[in-house]
Amino acid sequence: MKVVVIIPAAGLGTRMAAMPVGAKGKQKAPSKQFTELGGTPILIHTLRKFASVDAVSEIWIALRENEIAGFHARLANEASDILKKKVELVVGGEHRQQSVASALDAVAAAVDDIVLVHDAVRPFVTPEIIQEVIEAAEKYGAAIAALPAVDTVKQVERTAQGALIKATIPRAGIVMAQTPQGFRYGVIKKAFDEAAADGFTGTDEASLVERSGHDVAVVMGSPRNIKITAPADMELAEFYLRSSDRH
Repeated sequence: MKVVVIIPAAGLGTRMAAMPVGAKGKQKAPSKQFTELGGTPILIHTLRKFASVDAVSEIWIALRENEIAGFHARLANEASDILKKKVELVVGGEHRQQSVASALDAVAAAVDDIVLVHDAVRPFVTPEIIQEVIEAAEKYGAAIAALPAVDTVKQVERTAQGALIKATIPRAGIVMAQTPQGFRYGVIKKAFDEAAADGFTGTDEASLVERSGHDVAVVMGSPRNIKITAPADMELAEFYLRSSDRH
């Protein structure tokens, strides 16, 4: 059994604000996955977490076509430790599902090999979480990292006057999905092929697998396994990076 990691990183990250460059106006910030955290792109921090796990065999990164050559050179110059694994760069799509599908189409895997999909901007995932998702995916065919809901969850109806609460959903039955999400190759490929045939777009890989009729197990994630999507998240990320450096 081999473990293949797919990192969809072709998005523009539009929720990250533009950076001011003086009186002439603003220039666009780099895509969020290339935003530097402690002087290193978030994406490289993320890749290092998977490269450090012995069970991981291959890492596939889906990027915009015009970013592939530059990022490959950057890996060679600044992150040769990541290249100790087999690393492949593929052209991603406008949406996450298209990027993951592009990598799945390129991967050569047996039906029982494990495929992990992880957000490019979750750089604080731990080796323990990665390993637990691998083991659960091997056992159950599909598994995700997630956290129990802490806040009260309300179901609402959108109206012209605003949102109105329709129900309170018991927290005991709610988890907040994280990544990595892991699947046997045969399970995730079938789910993606069915979704493509039906024109269905899911919110994450697990939603496609659920739609395909396969149960998905849950393993405990971590409050530190944050997804960096907005400028405010960078402050917390810098804190986590400093605290991890101290240890």
